[in-house]
Amino acid sequence: MLRAAPALTLLAFLGPIAGGLIFTILPAFGWLPALGGNEFSLAPWLRLFAAPGIGASIALTIGTGFAATLIAFAGAVLIVAALHDTRVFGRLHGLLAPLLATPHSSIAIGFAFLIAPSGWFARLAAPLAGWDRPPDLPLPQDPWGAAFVVGLTIKELPYLLLMTMAALNQVPWRAQRDVARTLGYRPAAFWLKAVLPQIYAQLRLPIYAVLTYSLSAVDVALILAPNTPAPLSPTVVRWFLDRDLALYFPAAAGACLQLAIAVLAIALWRAGEIAAWRIAGGWIERGGRGALAGTPLAARAVGGAVAGANLLAVAMLIAWSLASSWRFPDIAPAGWTLATWSAQGAELRDPLLTTIAVACTATMLAIALVVACLENERRRHVAPGAAVLWLLYLPLLVPQTAFLFGVQLLLVRLDLDGSLLAVVWSHLLFVLPYVFLSLADPWRALDPRYARTAAALGATQGATLRRVVLPMLLRPLLAAFAVGFAVSVGQYLPTLFAGAGRFATLTTEAVTLSSGGDRRIVAVYAFVQSALPLLVYAGALALPALLWRRRRGLAL
Repeated sequence: MLRAAPALTLLAFLGPIAGGLIFTILPAFGWLPALGGNEFSLAPWLRLFAAPGIGASIALTIGTGFAATLIAFAGAVLIVAALHDTRVFGRLHGLLAPLLATPHSSIAIGFAFLIAPSGWFARLAAPLAGWDRPPDLPLPQDPWGAAFVVGLTIKELPYLLLMTMAALNQVPWRAQRDVARTLGYRPAAFWLKAVLPQIYAQLRLPIYAVLTYSLSAVDVALILAPNTPAPLSPTVVRWFLDRDLALYFPAAAGACLQLAIAVLAIALWRAGEIAAWRIAGGWIERGGRGALAGTPLAARAVGGAVAGANLLAVAMLIAWSLASSWRFPDIAPAGWTLATWSAQGAELRDPLLTTIAVACTATMLAIALVVACLENERRRHVAPGAAVLWLLYLPLLVPQTAFLFGVQLLLVRLDLDGSLLAVVWSHLLFVLPYVFLSLADPWRALDPRYARTAAALGATQGATLRRVVLPMLLRPLLAAFAVGFAVSVGQYLPTLFAGAGRFATLTTEAVTLSSGGDRRIVAVYAFVQSALPLLVYAGALALPALLWRRRRGLAL
């Protein structure tokens, strides 16, 4: 049965992507008999490019996507280059788990509370600027997409920072650092010239994933991006959800265009990599020992700004959810109350239970598939190639808008549209890659002598898995569960389309309410959405310590 696990896993999350792409491409060229499209044509594309503001929408998509990715990557490189061997770096590392666990949409909502004309930053500036009413500022949905770029950056930079830290473990940088010191290299120059060229290949796929997400984000765009015109993804989603079914055809064309933009953007980034390394090669070969003055201070500023923005965003959610009244330009609410929580308790229950049920089911299924694949590797002594990593990243490299609409048509044909099974399946597509990436290295690093010893004592392979391997890997398993749970909680578009609007989760409710609801109610939903993954992370850390308090050797 384990031999079938890799094929079953690939089918579970690559099959829907392939089917979704097919059922998106066909309507994009006019073929959808259910809506009267009985022949292929370019009419959907002509209608797409004739839509008002479509050129500005495409330009906004490309500009904000590249800007967010470049800033996030440059910030991560700056922080690691300048601080990789300092105490500050250790403190930043400790903040990464809570920063990454918080969903994009909840941080975007909290960030909007900070930068809005009546937000906390404007309240701080009011005494100096003489404002007695909110200033006329085009925030957060400014026409240039600056707020959107910042909102993406403060979430994606910690992710790239974590990926960089993981890549550092694959090279002997400490020994190289000692050699570089004897040759007179400062830390930042050493890291940029000696370490980054070694680890960049491992960062390539995470960077491409960030680029694809930044080009196609929907939930964050609905909260922070301009809407006249909006970026391409929310525009396409609005067409798909419109009552006029004829808009489905240009929407499908727009989804295909989103895919083409993502592919071309990755190709352009790859070309930029080649050009950058050719330029940097001469700089590295010249052997300059330049101190790169100011990098430690700049790195501390960037790290502090990103961490501070995330923490302040969550603080705004807490403050607004407890505020009785908060008039401009008061810095703090006039009073604190639990009235909003009490009033929303009944309304919050169903989205909360649905979120937990879907996240737990999708994550447990992902863990079962990943464990089966990794155990098959261990027993058959199979070493996966680089192609496996590309397949794992495929759901993250293809824009959600490019295949989820086709998946919805596929679910309709299978009579699964609007079912809980469809929602869980759609979440599994995105949970499984993160669970695999979280669990693969600890599983493969487990000393094989434990299994050999168990076999020598008469244990079957199944008993070895249950009684030796899984207990020893309890901490990585729980960490993988926490990662998968957090990924599932943050899913907006998969829930919206696979569930056909019948299943409300914390994320769908928070994003919907953010468009014009009472800030106190929005804050309640967004805070619960952000707190739920953090509670699971805390449990993942506490449970192994509790279970293995007398068997510390098992706490891997």
